[in-house]
Amino acid sequence: MRKAILAAFVMAISASTASAQTIGVSMSGLDKFRTALLNGVLSQGKTIPGLKLVVQNAKGDNEAQKAQIQQFIADKVDAIILAVSDGDLGPQMTKLAADAHIPLVYINNVPSNLSDLPENQVVVASNEAESGTMQTKEVCSLLKGKGRVVVLMGEPFHAAARARTQDIDNVIATPDCRGLQIVERQAAYWSSDYADQQMQEWLSAGVKFDAVIANNDEMAVGAIRAMKRNGMSMKDIVVAGVDATDDALAAMQAGDLDVTILQSASGQGAAAVDAAIKLISGQKVPRENNVPFELVTPQNIAQYLPKTQ
Repeated sequence: MRKAILAAFVMAISASTASAQTIGVSMSGLDKFRTALLNGVLSQGKTIPGLKLVVQNAKGDNEAQKAQIQQFIADKVDAIILAVSDGDLGPQMTKLAADAHIPLVYINNVPSNLSDLPENQVVVASNEAESGTMQTKEVCSLLKGKGRVVVLMGEPFHAAARARTQDIDNVIATPDCRGLQIVERQAAYWSSDYADQQMQEWLSAGVKFDAVIANNDEMAVGAIRAMKRNGMSMKDIVVAGVDATDDALAAMQAGDLDVTILQSASGQGAAAVDAAIKLISGQKVPRENNVPFELVTPQNIAQYLPKTQ
């Protein structure tokens, strides 16, 4: 699927009318979640007659992503959907689009200049105050308020990684969860491979813990892989992630993952396209458009399997 998406950098959703609209879509990368996010954009795009989507993948390169936005502007697209690689790039991206009078929809990663966005620029994301909070409260409950925790963080400059990690700290500071102690925390950059390596380092160093809280599912799955390779019983460790990806749900069904939080990639993708179309037509769109998170556990996983991303 990912290869098909990368091959379709220029995708005509419907070759129809002379009044066809074009939206440039710049993705910061295409890991499992962001691939699902792009699929949500593409699926919604197919429902809009005459819409053309031009898709680019920045592969985590800030300069490449800026060049993509500049090319969209030169090509006179009608709107831009941007999964920004670094939230701190927001002011630069905002200025580029604003100077060209092109509507801009930030998707998933909230830009650092959120409060300063012009009227034709909005954000479609999920409220990160919910994700890490729901995740950590469930871990606290499973550990009965006491235990040692290791934390795997996403990219340090990513707004979601910052927020989810702060959520963890905030929950641990509450009376019911003060018995939890963070013994290690490291960035694993949303990657299962980096998380595997980091977990291996902790295990080799003799770090003892009762729970793993990861900012996303890919890191949780990578940590599980390392722990199982080292002969650890997953019944003895609470593991939590975020995104409810297909791999995470499979790990939960296998008894390896205890908690994940559904961040609806399809919901965000669809909402971003809808917001872009409204902005193109001059309609007002709220600055912040939140798609709610949902707690997924072994007790309720059955209702989420059809939503696999």
